[in-house]
Amino acid sequence: MLNPAMTERGVDALEWSFIGVVLGILVVGILSIYSVTSKSLLTMFPVYLKQSIWILVGLLAFWVIGSMDYHKLARLSIVFYGIGLLLLIGVFLIGKNSRGAQRWIPLGPLAMQPSEFVKLPLILMLASYYSNKVRQGWWYRVIIPALITLPGFVLILKQPDLGSSLGFLAIYVTLLLAVGVKSKAFGLVLLSALMLFPFAWGGLWGSLHDYQKERIISFVDPAYDPGGKGYHGLQSRIAIGSGEIVGKGLHRGTQTQFKFLPEGHTDFVFAVFAEEWGFLGALLLLSLFLSLFLIGFEIAAKAKDLLGALLTIGVIGMIVFGVIVNIAMTLGLAPIVGIPLPLMSYGGSSMIMTMASLGLLLSVRRRRLTLS
Repeated sequence: MLNPAMTERGVDALEWSFIGVVLGILVVGILSIYSVTSKSLLTMFPVYLKQSIWILVGLLAFWVIGSMDYHKLARLSIVFYGIGLLLLIGVFLIGKNSRGAQRWIPLGPLAMQPSEFVKLPLILMLASYYSNKVRQGWWYRVIIPALITLPGFVLILKQPDLGSSLGFLAIYVTLLLAVGVKSKAFGLVLLSALMLFPFAWGGLWGSLHDYQKERIISFVDPAYDPGGKGYHGLQSRIAIGSGEIVGKGLHRGTQTQFKFLPEGHTDFVFAVFAEEWGFLGALLLLSLFLSLFLIGFEIAAKAKDLLGALLTIGVIGMIVFGVIVNIAMTLGLAPIVGIPLPLMSYGGSSMIMTMASLGLLLSVRRRRLTLS
């Protein structure tokens, strides 16, 4: 049953703010993609129009998930996660290889990236696990959730997709910290990680492709190969700096319009925006993301139950990780690992998954007044 007050109130002020902030970021993203791709003559169907279609599909997913009961979705989490793992296995069997990585499953003229779609099932799975009953002790609170996360993490890392695998790991860490870890346990985890890091790094470094190794070296030494693997990061920093205070304006960014900055519509869309709208524009965009995070935390704080709170925290943690790493990457503060900027970078799988995840927040918000 629903509280009559809930069924009569419609969309409240916080929900309008939530929807407004999401739409604001989407508009900023499509403007940036339009600016950097509208003059391309390589395709009859411009990238910004494709992104517009993905946004519409994402908005539909947002509304559908927001209209569903998140408890029912959580009860099916093991099914969703199992399907996600099967899709990740399918990448190695029928996947499409591009630029040395096998991350996509072809669907006719389109392609799906399973590593994006499996993130939401992981959030549902871990939140459901932690909320079913009190999880005390090292084994139940840390190890079992880690074992749940491990198969997806390894399958994504083997594609190879270092950025998505780190995002997958960030979901686990976020929810682990949300349910609370005793200081002794956390200290033991940290100490063990530091002790094992040299051995784990050797295995991880050996599993990386040459281009991934060179990107990390370019981050450590910015002067390394400025015309090769260090080129993207260098041009990104030049674009952001050249925007100065108020930016150069739409279609007037020299680094982006003259194609000095590659991948301006995907991983480096923030650099495109910063060059055209400057420091003030970047500050406005960061304010929109901050507003989204604060609204998410308010939804979590007022959730009906622990499940709703954990689902919200998991989604916000996933998006926070993507925003921080992507922007740090474009500023030269983190290695280039191919993490898209949520709600802004071009990509159908990422857009649909992010919007569906935000729909889960809407579902939690709308059901905070239910009686059953």
